[in-house]
Amino acid sequence: MIDLDRLSPDCPVLIAGPTASGKSGLALALAEAQGGVVVNADAIQVHGDWRVLTARPSPDDEARAPHALYGFLPGDEPYSVGRWLRDLGRILDGPDRPIIVGGTGLYFTALTEGLADIPETPPELRAHSGARLEEAGLAPMVAELDPESRARIDLANPVRVQRAWEVLQLTGRGIAAWQDDPAPPLLPLAAAQPLVIDAPKDWLGPRIARRFRAMLDEGALDEARANAPGFDPARPSSKAIGATELVAHVEGRLDRDTAIERAVIQTRQFAKRQRTWFRARMGAWRHLHPAAEGV
Repeated sequence: MIDLDRLSPDCPVLIAGPTASGKSGLALALAEAQGGVVVNADAIQVHGDWRVLTARPSPDDEARAPHALYGFLPGDEPYSVGRWLRDLGRILDGPDRPIIVGGTGLYFTALTEGLADIPETPPELRAHSGARLEEAGLAPMVAELDPESRARIDLANPVRVQRAWEVLQLTGRGIAAWQDDPAPPLLPLAAAQPLVIDAPKDWLGPRIARRFRAMLDEGALDEARANAPGFDPARPSSKAIGATELVAHVEGRLDRDTAIERAVIQTRQFAKRQRTWFRARMGAWRHLHPAAEGV
């Protein structure tokens, strides 16, 4: 187990890691040993309707140490990295040492390197762009983007294209230009204790499979039944890995084994993307090797 005494109780801690790597348990152990508030840095865990499936801390865990920014939004409310930074800023100004833990690499990068202060999309523009995207598809929006933004974003990702188009319509300035002019970081890396869990595929893969099956026993199927009426894959919280498959299972459209297999494959693919991000962007962080350190 990592020696928690080597971490200062007065300095913020950042704990990044792929899904199922044990980062939340490490954050809780640190909060119990040294005090502090465990702060969510996972984009999907901000929503309240899939506690078990998104591996949010349990009520027992939340009783053992203060937690913040978990499960406080309805499932249909979008949440951006800019809003997360604003919410986190209030916690950084508070009395408790933050222990910021999660798997959303963009959150940590924006926190420690700065984020362009791009205006939020007004609801009426979002409704217009969504309707246009549904009616005409990606190609017309892509064609209207500025060349710099077209070259930078994933043009096959509807969310990225829609947001870039909205920014251009709203500000008259391409999203690439905004990204090239970031605001100062809210918490520079030198002012924190950054830890990232290096979880190799052969160690992590079996943990992912075991954890998903455990989620079914711990209430994920009950969550699927509760969310099935009116389930919409476009809702932000429906991006929880396995949500679509479990809803299909409880509605009788997919057998249990197939639902599990698909969800586990998706989770492994997601973990691979997380590991790629961490390797590329977190070279200066302290890397923990879970098999050796007992994370």
